Amino acid sequence: MDLKLPKITFWKAIAALIFAGGLYATIVRFGFGLGASTNLTDIFPWGIWIGFDVLVGVGLAAGGFVIAATVHIFHLEKYESIARPTILTAFMGYLLVVVALMFDLGRPYRIWHPLIMWNPHSVMFEVGWCVTLYTIVLALEFSPIVFEKFNLKLPLKLIRSIYLPIVIVGVLLSTLHQSSLGTLYVLVPDKLHGLWYSPLLPLFFFISAIAAGLAMTIFESFLSYRVFGKRLEHDILAGLGRVIVVVLAVYFVFKIQDLHSRGNLPLVFQFTQQSVMFWGEMGLGVLLPMALLFSARVRAKESGLFFSALLVLVGFVVSRLNVSITGMLNSETYVPKWTEFAVTIAIVALGFVIFGYAVKYFPVFPKEEMEEARHIKAAMRAEKKRHPVFSGNIVMAMWALVLVGTITYAFTKNSENNHNGTTTNSDSVSRTFDPMDQELALPEDITFPLGEGSPGPVTFSHQSHVLMQETPTCASCHAEGGFSILKTEPSQKQPLLMEPMYNGESCGKCHNGKAAFSSEDCQSCHIEQ
Repeated sequence: MDLKLPKITFWKAIAALIFAGGLYATIVRFGFGLGASTNLTDIFPWGIWIGFDVLVGVGLAAGGFVIAATVHIFHLEKYESIARPTILTAFMGYLLVVVALMFDLGRPYRIWHPLIMWNPHSVMFEVGWCVTLYTIVLALEFSPIVFEKFNLKLPLKLIRSIYLPIVIVGVLLSTLHQSSLGTLYVLVPDKLHGLWYSPLLPLFFFISAIAAGLAMTIFESFLSYRVFGKRLEHDILAGLGRVIVVVLAVYFVFKIQDLHSRGNLPLVFQFTQQSVMFWGEMGLGVLLPMALLFSARVRAKESGLFFSALLVLVGFVVSRLNVSITGMLNSETYVPKWTEFAVTIAIVALGFVIFGYAVKYFPVFPKEEMEEARHIKAAMRAEKKRHPVFSGNIVMAMWALVLVGTITYAFTKNSENNHNGTTTNSDSVSRTFDPMDQELALPEDITFPLGEGSPGPVTFSHQSHVLMQETPTCASCHAEGGFSILKTEPSQKQPLLMEPMYNGESCGKCHNGKAAFSSEDCQSCHIEQ
C-alpha cells in the first residue's frame, strides 16, 4: 500500500520554521528563565511580550464585542453574517493573550492567584478578572458553533435562550478592560513620554481598539477569501469602512485636543525619534486610512478596503508599541532578543492556523456558502488566479512606507546623538530629573504677583523643589493637570489663590502638613515687604 505524504507548500514550510523557532525559544524561556530568553531588565521589565502579544492582541480582538453588540443588541441584522467569524477571532485572540502572559510572567504557575487573592485597588487585578471573565463569555458565545457541529440540540437551545444577556455582559467586560489597559500606563507619568502620557489614555485605548477591531474584521474577510474562497458581502465591508472613518476622526480630535491642553503639542513638530514614531502611528494608522475610506471610490474597490484596513492595523500596532516601548525609553535602551520575536511570531502564526482549522471543521460560515466557496477556490486554482488585494502595487506601497519610516527614524537617532542642546519644559514633564543631566534646564525662580490681602510676594524655586524630593521628578507637579507649564513672561504670571490650596489642590496637594509643611503656615512662603 502506498503511503500518501502530506503536500508540502511554501507557507506550510514557513509555518514549520516559525514553530520550530518558537519551540526552541519556549525551551529556553522555561528552562533557563527570562534572563536567558529576553533582554528585559529591572528598569525595563515589560517588552514586546506585553506591548505586542497582550496590548495589541487584546485590541485586535475588540471586533468581537463591537459586532456582537451591533447584531444582537442593536439588531442590525445586516452584519449578522460576520458575527461568527468575528467572535471566533476574538475568542482565539484572548486565548493566545493568555498563552503570551504565561511567557511573560516570572512565575506563570501563579497566574490563577488574582482569582482568589483579591486586590480591588489594583488596575492589574481588574484587568486580570475582566480578561478571565470575558474569555469565558467568548467561549459561551462561540459554543453554539460547537453544539451545531456535534448536533447537541439541548445545550444549543439553552445557550440560545440566554445569548442576549451573555452578549451584554461581554460588551461591558470588554469595555472595562480595553480601557483599563491604558490605565496601567497612567500610573507612570514620570516615565512615559509626553507625546503619549495622558489621563485620557483609557479613552484612547478604548476608541483605538474599536477601530482596530473593525479593521481586523475587514482584513480577515479577505484572508478567508484567499484561503477558502469565502468572501463577505462587499457592502457590509464598505459599511464597516464608513464606521472606521468616524471612529478615527473622533480619536484624532481627542488626541490633538489632549496634547494641546497639556502643552505638549510642540513635541509633535520636533525632529526626534519619538515624534517620528508618533507621526508613524497617526499618519499611517489614522490620517491616511481616514482619507482613503472617506472616498466612495476607495470603498467600492476590494483593494482599497483591504489596504485601508491594513493601514489601520499597522498604525494600531505602532501606537500600542509606542506607549509600551518607545515612550518608556528614557535613558535605558531595550531591543528584543531574537527569542522574544520567535515566541511572538509563533503565537501569531498559531492564531492563523487555529482560525483556518476552525473555519474548515466548524460551521463558522453556513455550509452552503462553504460549498460555493470551494468551487470558487477550485476555479481560481484552475485559472491560476490570485486575489487582487495582494497586488504588487499594494506590496510596493507598504514597503515604501516602511523604508521611508526606517530612514527617517535612523536619521533622527543620529541627529539626537550629535545634539547637545536643551529640551523644552513640556518634554521634561515626563522625564526623571537628574542634577547631573545637562540636557534638562530648570526655569529661573518665579515671583508671583500679590493677590488681594496677600501678606507678601511668593517666589517659587524649581531647583529647591526638585532636589528636596526623594525621587526627583518634574511629573509630581506637572502631571495629571496639576500645573500647566508656566512661561516666564510677566503677562503669564497669575496670582495663586489660597482656597484651592486649603482644599488639597494646587500647592495644597503636597503642602498639607504631611508631605510638606501646611499651606496655612503663611510665613514659609510669603516674604513680608
